[in-house]
Amino acid sequence: MRAWIIARAGTWRGLLESIATLRLGRRATMEQALGVVESYRGLARDLATARRLAPNSRTTAGLESLYAQLHALISRKPRGGTAGLRDLLRVDIPQAARELRSRIAGMALLMAASAAAGWWMISTFPTLIGLFAGEAMIARVEQGHLWTEGILNITPSSVMSVGILANNIVVSVLAFCAGIFFGLGTFYLVALNGMMLGAVFAFVHQHGLAAALFNFIIAHGPVELSVICVAGASGVALGESIIRPTLATRRDSFQACAHRFAPLLLLCAALLVGCGLIEGFVSPDPGFPLASRVVIGVSYWTVMMILMSGGLFRRPTPDISHSMGT
Repeated sequence: MRAWIIARAGTWRGLLESIATLRLGRRATMEQALGVVESYRGLARDLATARRLAPNSRTTAGLESLYAQLHALISRKPRGGTAGLRDLLRVDIPQAARELRSRIAGMALLMAASAAAGWWMISTFPTLIGLFAGEAMIARVEQGHLWTEGILNITPSSVMSVGILANNIVVSVLAFCAGIFFGLGTFYLVALNGMMLGAVFAFVHQHGLAAALFNFIIAHGPVELSVICVAGASGVALGESIIRPTLATRRDSFQACAHRFAPLLLLCAALLVGCGLIEGFVSPDPGFPLASRVVIGVSYWTVMMILMSGGLFRRPTPDISHSMGT
């Protein structure tokens, strides 16, 4: 067994280097592709031998990890082009959303419970609003005005939109990346955002401005809050991949999980760009009545649900007559 491992070790090391090179490159030559396929067959034989001679050894575990990486490399879908984008919207994103369905519901419940806790906290102890809002914002609300009033006279909509969408994307990325701390960081960020939302609403309600704040956020809020829940669910799945790895090593499980949910996060980033535009051009503009804001908010949220479910593209249906030989 030792002699066989020594004889094959060089081949395995070379295969690891080839995998790393091909992962970084966008294209592979015909010779490289044929070489990887042939190495895949040889590695399968080596793995079968290792499982038979030393089923619980580190060598077998390493070969299983290498085999999984090579399998993923060979099976990966072509990148770029309209066909790749169509497959992303039709297959990858809906599949990731279905896998995260229960976690997204859990994040939504966590945010709702945190918002209720924030509302109760400020309703019971109004002086604690200083934990969630700045002095300037508190003073303006106490004077009977929202901090959003007249904001277009200070900052152009285009500049404000860029700042808003950048901040939203950063929050969502943090909610996802915080999952590396075994999911605890994600729970903290989602709960904090929910508590801040409930606390601010309770504070403005005490000064008769709750309707005005609802009027401001209804156009962009549904999608913005939903994206935070989706990013949080992805972060929880990331933490779970470390706690309970499904592949040979935690590293492989982590990489596979991040790769699986990356398309969904790209969609979330694109949706947040739209939220930034709405929040910069529509939400602070008093010329938009409440009805139009509700229509914009509900319509944009519906578009998000359609994209996540894959409803934008229909799956090709098999030709029944051809399969029956007619």
